[in-house]
Amino acid sequence: MKIAIGSDHGGFELKEYVKSYLTKKKFNVIDFGTDSLDPVDYPDFGKKVGLAVTKEDYDFGIAICGTGIGISISANKIKGVRAALVYDELTARLAKEHNNANVIALGGRTTSKDEAIKIVDAYMNATYELRHQKRLDKINKIEENE
Repeated sequence: MKIAIGSDHGGFELKEYVKSYLTKKKFNVIDFGTDSLDPVDYPDFGKKVGLAVTKEDYDFGIAICGTGIGISISANKIKGVRAALVYDELTARLAKEHNNANVIALGGRTTSKDEAIKIVDAYMNATYELRHQKRLDKINKIEENE
């Protein structure tokens, strides 16, 4: 499994923790930055993760900023991205099962390291339920301005 991950400075420490966890589990995790706690702009990293998921061969992306809000909004500006701000195991599981989210967003200042691992595992262990496809088709039509 190939996973894109990226964060701003507010999500840097949580990104590094999640990346380490996934790497130890032998997943191929590609880090799109940032590389320090120095202030940067979350839209840059939401865009990088979103583009990777839609233009390259990634199974999904993880985007992290201080709250997860700004980076999820940014990632969702990329055509084909369905980024979901998740904050517990339930929302992570439902993001995959109901919305087929291809990016999950976390808050580095609002999500503990232990909770982040539970969230990522819940998302990865979930399966999209095709019964929701009609709704995703409607989302796609919105994206196409139809």
